[in-house]
Amino acid sequence: MPTTFLLIAVTTIGVLGALLLYGNRRWQSLGRDLRSRLAAASRPVAPRNVAAGELEALPAPVQRYLRRALRVEQPLVCGVHIEHSGSFNLAADGERWKPFSSDQLVTLGRPGFDWSARIALLPGVAVRAHDAYVGGEGILRVALMGLVGLVDLRDSGPLADGELLRFFAEAAWYPTALLPSQGVRWEAIDADSARGTLSDGEREVSLVFRFSTDGLIESVEASARDRLVAGKSVPTPWRGRFWNYGERGGMLVPLDGEVSWLLPAGELPYWRGRITRIEYDLAS
Repeated sequence: MPTTFLLIAVTTIGVLGALLLYGNRRWQSLGRDLRSRLAAASRPVAPRNVAAGELEALPAPVQRYLRRALRVEQPLVCGVHIEHSGSFNLAADGERWKPFSSDQLVTLGRPGFDWSARIALLPGVAVRAHDAYVGGEGILRVALMGLVGLVDLRDSGPLADGELLRFFAEAAWYPTALLPSQGVRWEAIDADSARGTLSDGEREVSLVFRFSTDGLIESVEASARDRLVAGKSVPTPWRGRFWNYGERGGMLVPLDGEVSWLLPAGELPYWRGRITRIEYDLAS
């Protein structure tokens, strides 16, 4: 009898190991495909450097920020590779935080990104996610262990709008993307905030940027971004916050952040993360 149980245990472990290996390889293949498409959709950035004259007509808080975060003749960012760690809230309301790690590739010229994340549920059990904006299309894929599909969405409508909003909000990590020459229009609101609008072809999204007393981006806010609730998309106010700025690639960028849904019952944070590595491809 003990031998039988041992054989069953060894067989079970072997099967689980094979499934995990298959799921990991399948997920890696999906990631390679997304990033190949991302590279194919990218375009060269122009101009190649920050020009002082480009800042002069901007609202005062935007000017202060760009002059603080960038330097004249700073090469523009062509691409970014970012690694994060932190925690993700899996609860639709309330809190059920789980640790995550992620790898993100961003392309500029034409906006695009792929965020590949691993969210740990239990020891050895994880949810894998791709959140992406590629060639004007929004993509959200989530699978348990890379095998059991939980979410598989892609469209060029509301989901794509939400993913372009994310790209725009995260431009605090690649601030040359906020220059007018990169397709951003700015409108003054008050001494500490301004509305930015970004276009990608016919798609257009807007965010309110709020700046802290030291001139850096403190938060970004959208009046609505689609939120998945019981499998349905619900337009919901959305906010991102940034802090702990440091110099990376000759620019001042935030190393910590939090993202929340703004619900009638109050703010619901769902992402809290920190940059563990960031590398830039700069125009030369």
